[in-house]
Amino acid sequence: MQVVRQILLRLSTLVLSLLVASLAIFLALNALPGDATSAILGTNADPVAVARLRALLGLDRPLWVRYLSWLRGLLTGDLGTSLVSGDTVTSLILPRLGVTVSLVALGTVLSLVIAVPLGMYAAVHRRRARGFAAATLSQLGMAVPAFVAGIVLVLVFAVRLRWLPAGGYVDIQRDPAQWLRHLVLPSLSLALVNGSLLARYVRSAFVEVLAEDWFRTARSVGWRVWPALWRHGLRNAATPLVTVVGLQLATVFVGAVVIEQVFAIPGLGTLLLDQVTKRDLVVVQAIVMLLVAVVLVIDALVELAYLALDPRVRGPRELR
Repeated sequence: MQVVRQILLRLSTLVLSLLVASLAIFLALNALPGDATSAILGTNADPVAVARLRALLGLDRPLWVRYLSWLRGLLTGDLGTSLVSGDTVTSLILPRLGVTVSLVALGTVLSLVIAVPLGMYAAVHRRRARGFAAATLSQLGMAVPAFVAGIVLVLVFAVRLRWLPAGGYVDIQRDPAQWLRHLVLPSLSLALVNGSLLARYVRSAFVEVLAEDWFRTARSVGWRVWPALWRHGLRNAATPLVTVVGLQLATVFVGAVVIEQVFAIPGLGTLLLDQVTKRDLVVVQAIVMLLVAVVLVIDALVELAYLALDPRVRGPRELR
């Protein structure tokens, strides 16, 4: 029952957070000067024509009426219609969402591929020069912005070596091999920065594992360091890593907005900046709300994952 109560409490918190976020996003975007009419008619348009278009688009309605209408649409899956193009917001977002998710997923996998071995190596050799060098390397990686790493990777692997394309995107259904080639550099740009941060947490987690009594016992009965760490240490270090990976996953989604611009990838970030330029607040609201929802849902899933990974979180009754 303790686990059920914790799950229900976390889900209630998630719903309340989403509701507050929707209100904050709506008020913040509608407080900005100007609207879609200036993008459609121009800044020097006739005031009568502007007033007529505002009425046609529903922008003359009270703010609370528009918010309730938007909230009702969110709950029913109707994200509205673009004020500029007339297309449904869902039809604009869904194709771009798959592109961004592909970039984030590949970037997260590469982050773990970089972070786990590097962090473990730095932990095992923490009292030696090579361990210090590994820790320093992760520190340097954290100091480099993802877009700077992307530019350097393009210069090296696309311009000089000509191994990979400098930008663009190919749909996975059209050509899986080209899809992967076009995503290698942008996902690696995200992975180098986020993997460096993860490596520091991996190092800290495994330093604690190396000091545990059970690890010393495993070593005393004949286990070598690396097999013991991979076989037993990884699970014991998983709980703090789940938190960091979850939080970093939300950060990667935000970082993907910039990386998509660097590599000309038609994802949510490109769509968001394009619609901001056009003052199409209906589309902008939907994208920002989607990104916030992703962050909040990931945070909720991380807390729920604690229940599976750490019995101490479940309460005293579940420990017996």
